Amino acid sequence: MRYERYLAESARLYGSKTALVAGDRRLTYAEFDALSLRLAATLAANGVARNDRVLVFMDNGWEAAVSIFAVLKAGATFSPINPSTKADKLGFIIENCRPTAVLTIGRLAGVVEDAGHAAGWSGFVAATSGPRPLPAGVMPFDDAIAGDAEAVGHGGIDVDLAMLIYTSGSTGRPKGVMMTHRNIEAAATSITTYVENRADDIILCVLPLAFDYGLYQLLMAVKIGATLVLEKSFAFPHAIFDLIRQEGVTGFPLVPTMAALMLQMRELEPGFLPSVKYLTNTAAALPAEHIATLRALFPGARLYSMYGLTECKRCTYLPPEQLDQRPGSVGIAIPNTEAFVVDDDGKPVAPNVPGELVIRGPHVMQGYWENEEATTKMLRPGANPWEKVLHTGDLFRMDEEGYLYFLGRKDDIIKTRGEKVAPKEVEIVLHACPGIAEAVVFGVPDEVLGHAIGAMVVRSEPNLTERDVIRHCAKYLEDFMVPKVVEFRQELPKTDTGKVSRRLAAETMEPAR
Repeated sequence: MRYERYLAESARLYGSKTALVAGDRRLTYAEFDALSLRLAATLAANGVARNDRVLVFMDNGWEAAVSIFAVLKAGATFSPINPSTKADKLGFIIENCRPTAVLTIGRLAGVVEDAGHAAGWSGFVAATSGPRPLPAGVMPFDDAIAGDAEAVGHGGIDVDLAMLIYTSGSTGRPKGVMMTHRNIEAAATSITTYVENRADDIILCVLPLAFDYGLYQLLMAVKIGATLVLEKSFAFPHAIFDLIRQEGVTGFPLVPTMAALMLQMRELEPGFLPSVKYLTNTAAALPAEHIATLRALFPGARLYSMYGLTECKRCTYLPPEQLDQRPGSVGIAIPNTEAFVVDDDGKPVAPNVPGELVIRGPHVMQGYWENEEATTKMLRPGANPWEKVLHTGDLFRMDEEGYLYFLGRKDDIIKTRGEKVAPKEVEIVLHACPGIAEAVVFGVPDEVLGHAIGAMVVRSEPNLTERDVIRHCAKYLEDFMVPKVVEFRQELPKTDTGKVSRRLAAETMEPAR
C-alpha cells in the first residue's frame, strides 16, 4: 500500500502514544498525522500534484518528519537533502529533478534562494523561523501547518514514486535513486522482521534523515507504531547517552565511526545503557574488534552487523547468534531477498571465490532519475525474462554455508606490483593492531609501483608510530599488501552522511616516499 497510510494506521491504533521526540518537542501519533495532513493540504494548494517532487532540506527534527509524510499525503515524491549541502550542489539537484516545492529551515532559506536563482527555478518554499527574516515569498512553516487537517484526494497508488534520494556523489555528481512506495514497504517489512521490532520499541536516530539508514528509522518506526527519538548528531556522546537513559531507548542504530568513538571512551562500563535491547550497524562493515567491544559494553543487547546500499536500502544481515562463528561476515540475504556472487560474465562463482554481489528482490530501486546510462550499468537482466537485478559493484565472497564477506568496491581495487589488493583485507589487519581506532586504505600514486598501499589511521594510543603499524601489517600480510605510507589523523575524512570516504582520504594523503 502507499506508505503514508502507515502513519494514518498508527494514529488510529496509537493516537495518544508519543511518536516523535525531537529536542523539547514531543508529538503523539495523532498530532504527527494531523500536522502532516495540514502541510499536505498547503502543498496541494500551492501547486504540488501527484508525482511532483518536493525537496525536504532540513536538520533532523519534528518538522522534517512531518514534511516527509506531508509530501506523501499530497501524492508527491519527497527528496531528503542533507542540511550541509551547499548552493552549488543544491542547484544541481534542483535542475536535475525540477521540484515543485522546497521545505526547509530558516537558516537554509538563503541557500535555497541562491540555488534557485542559479538553476533558474521558482517554486513554493516554506521555511521554519530562523535568525534572519525569511526571503520574500517564503511561507513561514507555522503558517503552512495551520490549516485544516483534510486529506488530499491525489489518487496515487503504491507503484508511484515515493522517494528520490540522492547518492553522496563520491564518484561525481549525485544520482537520484528512485524508490516506489512498494519498494520502501518491502525494505521496511524485511528489516523490522529480522530485527524483531515491536510497537513498544523506542528507537534513537542520530543519523541524518537525508541518509537512507537514518531515514528508514523514521519510516520503520511509523510502520510499527514505535517511538523515534531524533537528534541532529553524535557529536556529544555523553549527552546522547543521557538521552538514551532518560527516554529508555531500546534500539540504537550506529555506524562504524560512532563505534570507533565509543571505543576510545575508556570510562564506559559494561551495561552502562541497560535499556538498549538491540544495536544495528551498516554503511560499512564493523571490524571484529569493534564488534567485540560493543558486545562487552551492551551485554544484554542483540547486535546486527549489516550491509546495504542506497539502491536497495539493505542487502544482508548477520544473525546475532552467528557473531562468534563469523565475526567478519555481513551475513545472509535479508528476508524476501536473494543475494549471490557472480564473475565478470555474470555467472555464479564457486564458494570463497571473489566476485560481484548481485541482489534480487522487491526493494531494488527503479533506477536513477533521468540517467539511463548509470541505470543500465546497475540494473541488468536477471535469470527470469520479467526482471532486472541489482549489480552492486561490490566485491564479495560467499562461504560454503551461504554467508557473505565484503571485500571492497570493484572500483577500489588497488593494482600494485602486478597484484590486485582489496583495501578491506588490509583494513581488517589494521583494525586488529593495538592502538588503532579507525583506518582506511587506498592506492597512492607511486613512480615505481604505479600505486602503493596507503593507510590513514586514527590512533587510540598516542605513542603508536608508523613503524609499529607497518611492522604489524608485515606480520600478517603478504609483502605487496603492506602499506608503504601511514598517515595519522585526528579523524578520517567523511561524506555528508558520516561515512568514511576512501576517495577523500586518497585526495588528501601525502605522496608515497
